[in-house]
Amino acid sequence: MKIGILKTGHAPDIVLGELGDYDAMFARLLDGRGFDFAPYNVVDEEFPDGPHAADGWLVTGSKHGVYEDHPWLPPLERLIRDIRAADLPLVGVCFGHQVIAQALGGTVVKHPDGWRVGATTYEIDGRPLTLNAWHQDQVVKAPPGSQVVGSAEGCEIAALRYGPRIFSIQPHPEFNATMMDRLIEHRAIGVVPDPLRDHARARLDTPTDTDAMAQTIADIFTKGDPDG
Repeated sequence: MKIGILKTGHAPDIVLGELGDYDAMFARLLDGRGFDFAPYNVVDEEFPDGPHAADGWLVTGSKHGVYEDHPWLPPLERLIRDIRAADLPLVGVCFGHQVIAQALGGTVVKHPDGWRVGATTYEIDGRPLTLNAWHQDQVVKAPPGSQVVGSAEGCEIAALRYGPRIFSIQPHPEFNATMMDRLIEHRAIGVVPDPLRDHARARLDTPTDTDAMAQTIADIFTKGDPDG
């Protein structure tokens, strides 16, 4: 099964040699489940021919905001709507979660309560899952027809389902402890408040439920309904 990875940003230079770009991180997350991956650098205005260029789609995270003025954002939102209209599987993570919501009628803002960083416990699909967070923006209004299926303290709309074929989450299951360490040490300085950085650093060794979330994502691609 071919999964198109819509890259809305690139990993920091400090991790590229060690961890690869975002598509490599997702390929590792979903390894062993029979998927082939085709990355598209939409942040650089590289787009597929249309929704049927892949069997399923994944929208990555990004340093950008969905409310910013970038030439690649309108065509990305059109593609998201086309993927939905074609009834193809679609998964969004962090920025991907936000841009899917915006494309389908939701609202995203730079949240006034500030950053969420590090290992965080979410309630997703009725079970507690610990995943790594790295965001300030949040979905604050869910799109019509969607269902809020995940939340955490300070993040009320942490996961959304749009029927059995579309699922999105705010946290980063593809971010391991190495990635979080590099972000904390190289990208957070002067951006994330020091107490939050210190708290996230102290939780670097916290076990995360990446395998469980990887299975949830894989189920969207292969079955549509994770309970089906």
